[in-house]
Amino acid sequence: MKKKNIKNKKILLSHGSGGIAMSSLIKELMLDKFDNPVLNELTDSAVLNPSGEKKICFTTDSYVINPLFFPGGDIGALAINGTINDLAVMGAKPLYLSCSFIIEEGLDMDILDKITTSMAKASQSANVKIVTGDTKVVEKGNADQIFINTSGIGILQKNIILSKNNIQIGDKILINGEIGAHGLAVMSKRENFDTDIKSDCAPLWFLIESMLSVEGIKFMRDPTRGGVATVLCEIAENSDFGIKINEKKLPIHDNVSSFSEILGLDPLYIANEGKVVAVVTKDKASSILANMQKHPLGKESSIIGEIVGENKGKVVLETIIGGKRIIDRLVGDQLPRIC
Repeated sequence: MKKKNIKNKKILLSHGSGGIAMSSLIKELMLDKFDNPVLNELTDSAVLNPSGEKKICFTTDSYVINPLFFPGGDIGALAINGTINDLAVMGAKPLYLSCSFIIEEGLDMDILDKITTSMAKASQSANVKIVTGDTKVVEKGNADQIFINTSGIGILQKNIILSKNNIQIGDKILINGEIGAHGLAVMSKRENFDTDIKSDCAPLWFLIESMLSVEGIKFMRDPTRGGVATVLCEIAENSDFGIKINEKKLPIHDNVSSFSEILGLDPLYIANEGKVVAVVTKDKASSILANMQKHPLGKESSIIGEIVGENKGKVVLETIIGGKRIIDRLVGDQLPRIC
């Protein structure tokens, strides 16, 4: 790929948003240098087959959220659950995590104690072990309290291969509950707004394991940065099909809808940390949905749309009033540093 002229250009917050700017940054400055078939899939986790027997999934993520503690979670639980979920949506059972801390000089030790305690509880509840790590301390003013990197390894179940290449016209799109809560919970704490919105931060493996007991899942993704809209746009992009979603079916709670409207935000683009978007075959959609609704993290699961033959490469929202709206990828960043 021919590199664009980057002289005098700077990295912006939007380059970490999960939208168009981040995608361009990765494609223009990284993919051509790191080029290999595994990386080029651009999945949440790399699928590897080092032994010739069971395939493993490997993923890594960094967490720079501000503030460190927010309604429904903290940076510690977020780091554990976020990495677990990146493995789970590939159909891999999460087993092991690494954990690296970059700590700013002057951080109160009781804050670090609370964060590590939260990480221990989150990993234990998901039956995942933290097996290695690293700690660095930088001078005061050279970081923002603490940054955390976690990497994860999981075992791919039943030789499952989940890919957008499997998707066909007629497939249904499912999600396991309310959207937009995480980003707004972080924003409310950051800006001292008085709301009752809590983050949905949670590990998804046990829910996804129940989903995988029914054949028919073709693709899964957790809608974090950029929200549900970004995931759907990534699925539709350069595809021989379109996506139609129904606004009436979107699980958006009234408090999220009202707070989003006040801030001028669209819940479809707001980050989630305990949600999975799944594309499944039409004939298995009801069975998979039933399994999801039996799980505590899937009680509000619903079918929100389908893969269609028209509007190829685009996502179209059928509005409550009967109109249609094109859903595009984010250009800027609605809410920076929410993960």
